[in-house]
Amino acid sequence: MPAMAVLDLRRKLAILSDAAKYDASCASSGAQKRNSLGGTGVGSTEGMGICHAYAPDGRCISLLKILLTNFCIYDCAYCINRVSSNTPRARFSVQEVVDLTLNFYKRNYIEGLFLSSGVIRTGDYTMEEMVRVAKSLRLDHDFRGYIHLKLIPEASPELATEAGLYADRVSINIELPRDDSLKALAPEKDVTDIKRAMGRMRLSIEDKAEPARKASRKTFARSQSTQLIVGADQAKDGDILARSANLYGSYKLSRVYYSAFSPIPDASHRLPLARPPLLREHRLYQADWLMRFYGFERPEIVDEGEDLDLSVDPKTAWALKNRAKFPVNIQTADRETLLRVPGLGAKAVGRVLMARKVARLTLDDLKRVGAVVKRARAFVVTADWTPGALTDQDSLKAALVQPQQLSLF
Repeated sequence: MPAMAVLDLRRKLAILSDAAKYDASCASSGAQKRNSLGGTGVGSTEGMGICHAYAPDGRCISLLKILLTNFCIYDCAYCINRVSSNTPRARFSVQEVVDLTLNFYKRNYIEGLFLSSGVIRTGDYTMEEMVRVAKSLRLDHDFRGYIHLKLIPEASPELATEAGLYADRVSINIELPRDDSLKALAPEKDVTDIKRAMGRMRLSIEDKAEPARKASRKTFARSQSTQLIVGADQAKDGDILARSANLYGSYKLSRVYYSAFSPIPDASHRLPLARPPLLREHRLYQADWLMRFYGFERPEIVDEGEDLDLSVDPKTAWALKNRAKFPVNIQTADRETLLRVPGLGAKAVGRVLMARKVARLTLDDLKRVGAVVKRARAFVVTADWTPGALTDQDSLKAALVQPQQLSLF
């Protein structure tokens, strides 16, 4: 390949991978386990040879995460790739994305592809180009690695269905937690179109799931996800989590990802000048986890119109507000009660339930099963410990506040 072409491709990759970093909805946990044993296929989602890279913000990624293009006909105020933005532009051809994916995988840089795009010409045209990438990888190259495609809501249902045939996971970003914010900051987007596309994809996933199980093979995307931008509008954490709870219930999403707004050059005056603290994003993920795996309802965690307490994790904040429910006896409390104890994760609770069948558990035993005893001790009774008045002490919250790393600047 001529030197100029190599430099040109590298420049495209630099621009379009950097442009993709703002999209957080790219985890590969939904991938079906595949391998190339017994065939000629390329790629695998398990086994040796998967190398991970770290994004500038610290996220660990093992996907080739790029945009097909950062040209876009829309002018969303919060987006660096909006049509009015003075940013370097680039566009991959379908074949270039296919070749990059295969070459990166064969060098063990990645385990798959996350492909999104700005909207060029029309939603259908752009979606068709993205589907061609996935189709070529699967059919022309027998690629068995992970593929995640970002769907364009206004694209035709037929193209969305075809995308699901070749992708492990798809996502449709609803982007902002409030409908009025989306209308104000992205007037060309319609939240009704976004929700309609999510609903159609949910039905497609459910319709295809049973035939896939019977055939013992993957025939359609297994899940869909979305992303909410945190801090671009005036939405409080309670509003954001209320939106997430609705999305989980209505569209059976596998994940809602939270991405802290990052100020962009030449930004609209309607956007904040500074990004929200990253700890806010972290607390939202913790609260989301409580709703999905710990039996918490959103109103128990935070009210709409209010923010999460940044000084302690959401479960500890709930326990401090509900001290009358504590302490709980580790030896006799049921699973649902134990899951609400600060410092006890789901794995630790499972180990507690097994271990207490054969022994009376102590604080040291809790530590051995993976509990964070410093947070749990004020809320539990064990064979060798009772917190006494500690649970009700006014100073308890201060003792549970986790030290924060100081900024270098």
